[in-house]
Amino acid sequence: MYEKFVRDRITQLRLQKGVSEYQMSYDLGHSRGYIYNISSGKSLPPLTELFAICAYFGITPTQFFDDKQENPELIQKAVEGLKSLDNHDILMILSFINRLQKA
Repeated sequence: MYEKFVRDRITQLRLQKGVSEYQMSYDLGHSRGYIYNISSGKSLPPLTELFAICAYFGITPTQFFDDKQENPELIQKAVEGLKSLDNHDILMILSFINRLQKA
């Protein structure tokens, strides 16, 4: 069950990023079939490699396992941007979010 989730989640995130299995394997420093072997169920990444995959997508492991987030990379970028704002600006953004959620 969890193995399928990991395979499917990597495929989902890879397609959102617009990279091939080969390109992702190469970017991670592996042979061309590395991601294919994971996606096809022949292997699973060890924990350290899963962390590298999360970093590749610009997300945290928590975001990787949260399948309710369709685009965790954008959410991570938004969170990073919020960290640099003062409380007044964060409250203003929260009011925009609340307004959009009501619409």
